Amino acid sequence: MPVRRAPTFASTTAALCLLLTATACSGTGGSDDRQPPTVPRGLTVDAASATSVHVMWNRSTDNVGVTGYAVYRGNTKVTEVAGDRHMVDVARLTPEASYTFSVRARDAAGNVSPASEKVSVTLLAAAADDREPPTKPTRLTARGAGPRAAQLSWRAARDNEAVTAYDVYQAGTRIHSVASDATSTLVTGLRPGTDYTFTVRARDAADNSSPPSGTARLTTAPASGDEPGSTAPDDLRVRARAEDGAYHLDLSWRPPRTGGAIAAYEIHLDGRPTTTLMWGHDAPQGRAEHSFFVTKERGRTYRVKLRARLPDGHWGAFSAERTVTTG
Repeated sequence: MPVRRAPTFASTTAALCLLLTATACSGTGGSDDRQPPTVPRGLTVDAASATSVHVMWNRSTDNVGVTGYAVYRGNTKVTEVAGDRHMVDVARLTPEASYTFSVRARDAAGNVSPASEKVSVTLLAAAADDREPPTKPTRLTARGAGPRAAQLSWRAARDNEAVTAYDVYQAGTRIHSVASDATSTLVTGLRPGTDYTFTVRARDAADNSSPPSGTARLTTAPASGDEPGSTAPDDLRVRARAEDGAYHLDLSWRPPRTGGAIAAYEIHLDGRPTTTLMWGHDAPQGRAEHSFFVTKERGRTYRVKLRARLPDGHWGAFSAERTVTTG
């Protein structure tokens, strides 16, 4: 990439290099940055309308900083958002059509992450000439769930056709959406010791939005060295089991209480992700169980922990780590 040079720039750079170390002057503006951001995780796509979807993902990390995200429909880039955002609405879609979405992160040097997982969604049927919005949700309440999360609950709204989603707003800005059968949700990514004001609106397939609910206010707990893991799976138990000359790990745990079913978990062995468990609509409400093959060797020791994908698409906190030895 050509660099525009001017006498003032050159003299300034030379003066600076007299004061700075050779390492500090070896590059400017991150031009030597060749490390791409991490893959965006936790992608969710909510088809709450006949012509639009709400796309959300977890924030990526980068050695310098993420500056933006590109959202793809199939192989076509449809929009970009700034690096401090992790959700966007994609509109002007076709009712009842199916689409596949993915997201890539980008940094200031132009490095682009690999694509996120692909998520498919089918749009709702069009509601012809529906201009009647749903009624507003009522009895909204908010309670703290540690320094970085809040649990919201409300009474369901009504619509002449059907409510298809609820949108959560914080200080007038939409920060989250949930399906029509949900009347509570866990909002994560908040800051410790901060005042928040929440409202909720109902939405139908024609994208008519209700008036806002009443306001719910809360102040998140201050940060501490021992923050409660309210989003972590609880009471994880791990047992090594021999079967047909191989060893399996039998896991059981209690899902975190997040105001919605937990449909996915990420299991880590020895500090690294080893498998993602997807339950879909059959997610257990009570104690969950899962078994998987690990090795044919006796005397192998593993460290096991897991975390849940929360209803808002974020990964929750890790469970307590357990150690187990085969045989």
